[in-house]
Amino acid sequence: MDAAGVEAVWRIESARIVAALTRFTGDFGLAEDAAQEAVAEALVSWPVAAPASPAGWLMATARRRAIDAIRRRTALKDRYALLASTAAVDDEIDPDRIDDDVLALMFISCHPVLSREAQVALTLRVVGGLTSEEIARAFLVPVPTVQARITRGKKTIAAAGVPFELPAAAERRERLGGVLSVLYVIFAEGSTATSGERLVRPDVAYEAIRLARTLAALQPDEPEVHGLLALFELTAARFPARTSPDGTPILLEDQDRSRWDLSAIRRGLAALVKASPRGLGPYGLQAAIAAAHASAPSVEETDWDRIVVLYEALGRVAPSPVVELNRAVAVAMASGPAQALAIVDELVALDRLPGSHLVPTVRGELLTRLGRQSEARAELELAARLCTNQPERSILLRKAAALD
Repeated sequence: MDAAGVEAVWRIESARIVAALTRFTGDFGLAEDAAQEAVAEALVSWPVAAPASPAGWLMATARRRAIDAIRRRTALKDRYALLASTAAVDDEIDPDRIDDDVLALMFISCHPVLSREAQVALTLRVVGGLTSEEIARAFLVPVPTVQARITRGKKTIAAAGVPFELPAAAERRERLGGVLSVLYVIFAEGSTATSGERLVRPDVAYEAIRLARTLAALQPDEPEVHGLLALFELTAARFPARTSPDGTPILLEDQDRSRWDLSAIRRGLAALVKASPRGLGPYGLQAAIAAAHASAPSVEETDWDRIVVLYEALGRVAPSPVVELNRAVAVAMASGPAQALAIVDELVALDRLPGSHLVPTVRGELLTRLGRQSEARAELELAARLCTNQPERSILLRKAAALD
């Protein structure tokens, strides 16, 4: 088995391996380090002789590494005895088994004692199985920065004495929002990169989807988990049509909707049904908006009035300037650009999104539709200067140039 095969097995099994080792050792950092050492050994030995049970091999090897580390810690001899006993450790991992260990690992990685940056880094590292290099590439930060966040995160968790266990039901519900918001941040970066030369980072987005699916399987009675998963599936369904083969962005009105992923749309709609037994929350409402787009045969035939209503509802339960800006776009489609411009101008007057390219982008589009070309060109040029994503910036400059 080559390095790609090792990586594939690690991506699938890493969360369960790290979770099991954390439960047995009581040491989050030790478990992750032991698992990484097992992967390093696999890269050397598997190309020569691949094991019959790759997951079991990784678990056994990581366990031995953990035992070696604990053996060196004289103060933890009692834990070594527990680890060494065959009764205490499962020798095999069932690839089809999803248990609360993985969920506990998610809640530890997203513990409120950590900063949001550390939560994202730890979630991708120990639950998603990404390397520091992959996380650094995804968020366009130096590798040492990611490594420092992970190291600080582990130390913070250890210092806080965070136990490896699922929080009580009430506390879990309180902390679930943090878990969901971290997954949302990860998916958002994959869906539309904040900077760099690619519009979409599918590997990052699909990792968020995988984690959301795992969370939905482990927390089937939480509607907002299904709402988040529905949002991810319905948004990712449009990925195949969002860029041309050379990476050039394709605007929604120009996308070939036959290239949208119908299987993802079906999965998203099914998840949306599970999200709505008691009314939709913030993620469910966003998923409903995505569903309105996914079910429309064209931009012109989209139910924009419904989307406006959904954005109004979202603004009540989760108010933010981005929600208001998106509502303005929907209002422009449903009722015309003049009414929408009033919403955007209020955001400008209140300085609700300072430094963001999104406000001048939308304002430039609305002014273009109103025939105020010189103002529109100035707004689009400003948006291009503020935009750090190269493909988006190119589109903005092209639109501005077309107004000359």
